[in-house]
Amino acid sequence: MPRPDTAEARHIVCARCGTPADGPPLTWTCSMENGTRHYFCDNCARSNLRAIEGRLDSAWW
Repeated sequence: MPRPDTAEARHIVCARCGTPADGPPLTWTCSMENGTRHYFCDNCARSNLRAIEGRLDSAWW
């Protein structure tokens, strides 16, 4: 039986720019917002680092 987190990783895209993950996104940022996981690629995470560290929801960026 496949692990749920592995199966989920096959369909992950960046919540900001839509870049698809090539396998499990080890260097991506994961944010839990309103009970939903949002993944952000390296570029989007770097561009919005201060907002992420300030724990602002991605809607505010």
